[in-house]
Amino acid sequence: MGAALVLSGAGALLGLAATPVQAATVAYATHCVPPAGISPVDGTTKVEITAPATAKVGDTVDIGWKFVQAASKNPDIIDLPANSVQPSGVLKAAGAQSADIAMQGPRQNPAIPKGAQMVLSGMKGSVKLTAPGEVTLTPDAYTVNAMSTDTKCTPKEPVQQSATIKVTAAGGTSTPTPTPTPTHTATPTPTPSTSGGTGQADFTGKEVQIPYACKTPIGDKNATSPVQIDARKNGGDYALTVRFKKSVMDSPADIPAGSVKPSMAVVVGGADKGTVQVAGPANAAPIKSGDPIAIPDLTGTYKPGATGSSTLSPGVLTVNALGTTTTCTPTRTQVSLTLDTTGQAGGTSGGTSGGTATSGGSTGGTSASTSGGLADTGASDHGTLKALGLVAGTAILLGGAVFTFMPRSRRR
Repeated sequence: MGAALVLSGAGALLGLAATPVQAATVAYATHCVPPAGISPVDGTTKVEITAPATAKVGDTVDIGWKFVQAASKNPDIIDLPANSVQPSGVLKAAGAQSADIAMQGPRQNPAIPKGAQMVLSGMKGSVKLTAPGEVTLTPDAYTVNAMSTDTKCTPKEPVQQSATIKVTAAGGTSTPTPTPTPTHTATPTPTPSTSGGTGQADFTGKEVQIPYACKTPIGDKNATSPVQIDARKNGGDYALTVRFKKSVMDSPADIPAGSVKPSMAVVVGGADKGTVQVAGPANAAPIKSGDPIAIPDLTGTYKPGATGSSTLSPGVLTVNALGTTTTCTPTRTQVSLTLDTTGQAGGTSGGTSGGTATSGGSTGGTSASTSGGLADTGASDHGTLKALGLVAGTAILLGGAVFTFMPRSRRR
């Protein structure tokens, strides 16, 4: 069950809304890296991208990703049972707007024997259009999860754009803009990440892929999760909401209510320095085995300690569950939100951490990051934060900050 699998393949396209669509196929050389113990595989991935041919500013459009050709077959290691494989990935938007669009397919596949052709479900994602002009869509890296293992597949060469959406202004007037050179640092959400003009109250951050190194009760784990930080101005303070943008894996067992509580130290950089604690509620209701697990929103209050352009980045994530503590530290982080702040008495400036999530910014302690936050370097891999292990008769599942009891009599 713990065998690492090199996975890529073909699947069925998820249904899109009943609007005029275009479909384009593109192939690219791919390098797939499974967990330790299995050699990397180089092959060709061929995908078909489906998207509306036209849309207008303000529309949120659905996009489909169909795997047409596998980069490899299922290795001669283990037979994969039905509905045990789930793909996720990134589709890059460029042109009138830039974004990394998170794509995900259902855990839906036929039984796949050892050595047989891989079958991956089609993936689906969406993006809100923010500017008139042409928006190009290009497939990028993807991850395949099977039997609690991830295989990371990345392009070995520049990938050709596979579809173009012609976006008109909200009133219907077409005002195309020149297409800039696509970059690999575009963010998954197209909403601007900086504060607006006078009177603006709500600020939407960009989704960033954060790779974590986790210290768990059963050893070290590495995983990646997409995170977004939003803010709402309240006087001189900001109410922060940290969102984990991707659904997590299904629960392997029944989870009791009130058993898990996550928190995070948001890193403040730029003109301001320090961290702000945000926390999420414990799971209010039990989660049945097989049901999806979601990460709750983490909330807290940021009181600026300096005037100028201040940045907010995901920081150290802590999960307290069933008497255990797991600490996940970003190996690289990225700025999710930039705010034009005005310093407040008792604010965060000075590089402090360990404060409360309810008021007054952060006080005391030493920041878990360097002054001003970690470098905005981008993430090299994609996927959901998850790690699986056994300790003291308990199955510990870090997937959306959830740990579940697995009695010894139910273990195999």
